[in-house]
Amino acid sequence: MMETVKASRASNQPFAVIDGGLSSKNGTPAPPTAQKPKLLDQVRQAIRTRHYSDKTEKAYVHWIKRYIFFHNKRPPMELAELEIGQFLSSLATDNHVSASTQNQAFNALLFLYKEVLGRKIGLIDGVVRAKRPQRLPVVLTREEVKKVIEQMNGVPRLMAILLYGGGLRLMECCHLRVKDIDFSRNEIVVRAGKGDKDRHTMLPTAIKDSLSRHIEAVRHQHQEDIEKGLGRVALPNALERKYINAGREWPWQWVFPAPQHYVDRVTGEKRRHHLHESVLQRAVRDAVVKANISKPASCHTFRHSFATHLLEDGYDIRTVQELLGHRDVSTTMVYTHVLNRGGRGVRSPADSLGAGLEV
Repeated sequence: MMETVKASRASNQPFAVIDGGLSSKNGTPAPPTAQKPKLLDQVRQAIRTRHYSDKTEKAYVHWIKRYIFFHNKRPPMELAELEIGQFLSSLATDNHVSASTQNQAFNALLFLYKEVLGRKIGLIDGVVRAKRPQRLPVVLTREEVKKVIEQMNGVPRLMAILLYGGGLRLMECCHLRVKDIDFSRNEIVVRAGKGDKDRHTMLPTAIKDSLSRHIEAVRHQHQEDIEKGLGRVALPNALERKYINAGREWPWQWVFPAPQHYVDRVTGEKRRHHLHESVLQRAVRDAVVKANISKPASCHTFRHSFATHLLEDGYDIRTVQELLGHRDVSTTMVYTHVLNRGGRGVRSPADSLGAGLEV
């Protein structure tokens, strides 16, 4: 007996089931269709097509899994704004996640619906937002910065000086390529930083010679890789398809390459990645302990200290904003609160009158 099946959204043509297979109403067998990949495989493919990082892929897949399990494994196509809001609220009220973690989960779901399922997400009302704590950044004094760096050696020491001397974020330093260092202008070009923005910052003259010698050693290593038929690095976005051989060219090589090769998951080719960020994180953590610094300092503390010390030296806050790559000056203003001066980092005009004002 023929069983009627509801028409699909893509067509008003009714369908029927005949001998276990779909056919049109007139009995003509429907053409065979290839089995669609599983949802999470579709997510991974969409992420890799857009050249997102491995970290982003793992994070997005993690949150999409949790979203599906939260709604008892119901298919996301059956869920909408209400269910998204329930999941996000649960993260804040039941799991007590931070605001940044809640935002990451939302971005993962937004990617799922927009880029994979092809659905627009409307306004999500009533979401309980995770509270963003108002904390002042941890800042080291100049003497403390020097003590920490003195406890470091080799490549991690060079990278730490760049974090402090150029106000770089951890991954911005790891992602530096040879062409981003301009020795003649004492300048570093930070490409695709936070918010996918490029910016310029200074190259500390104190390490120009050390950095130059390091890059020369990297050039020698790259030449050896080329002679072995290797020497390729990953390129951003679609450049790899547009410029097939650019990945082997010297300007695109990492300033701080990893000591070992890895096998690219897409091409199966041996490549060299940049130094893993955990190497620098561990080196900084150990150096802070050896320097007897009681503050909870990390790699990002160098960036905080960079901004604070520039403001202490009297540089305009707009200049500091540009060097840090902040979109809004209010983000940079937080560093005025940690200056060893008056309210909002403003020096009282009475202090310029000199001694003899005491009552």
